[in-house]
Amino acid sequence: MNITATSLDSEDELCTKYMDAMDNIKKLERYGCDIQHNVDVHTMSFDNSLSLQRYDRIVFNFPHAGSRFFGREFSSRAIESHKELVRGFLENAKEMLEEDGEIHITHKTTYPFSDWGIKKLAKGEGLKLLKKSKFELSHYPGYINKRGSGGRRSDDYFPVGECSTYMFIQS
Repeated sequence: MNITATSLDSEDELCTKYMDAMDNIKKLERYGCDIQHNVDVHTMSFDNSLSLQRYDRIVFNFPHAGSRFFGREFSSRAIESHKELVRGFLENAKEMLEEDGEIHITHKTTYPFSDWGIKKLAKGEGLKLLKKSKFELSHYPGYINKRGSGGRRSDDYFPVGECSTYMFIQS
C-alpha cells in the first residue's frame, strides 16, 4: 500500500475535534500510510512533503469550506466559497498527478450542493469526466463521515444522502 492521508488541521487540532482521531491515525500508520497534517488544498502542490511525489489517485471526499454559513448552504456566498475550495483543490491536484492519474471527488448531488457545478469546475481546470458513480456508504465498512469544523460539533456525523463520486482525468 502506498497511501498518503492529509488533513487541514494539525494532529493536535484533529485530536481535540475528533474523539477517534488518534486511533484512526495509529491504524493508518500501522498499514504504512504516510500522514501529513496542515495541508491546504490551495497550496498542496507547493508543499515539500507532497510536491516531490506524483500520485495515481488524489481523492477529496465531501469537500466543504466550513461551517461559517450557519446552515445557509443555499446562500450564494456559501456556494461561491465551496466552489473556490473545490477549484483550488482541482488546480493543485492536477499538478500532482502521474501521467494517467485520476482525481476523485465524492460529493452530495442534491440541492444546494448540486449548484456547486463540480463537473464545470473540473472542466475549467482542464479536466474531463472519466466516470461518475453513485456513492454507496455500505461499500466502505467502518467509514463514518464527520463534520470538518464547527467547534464542539466537529465530531458529529452528517447524513450523506444522495452522493456520487466523480472521477476526472487530464483533458
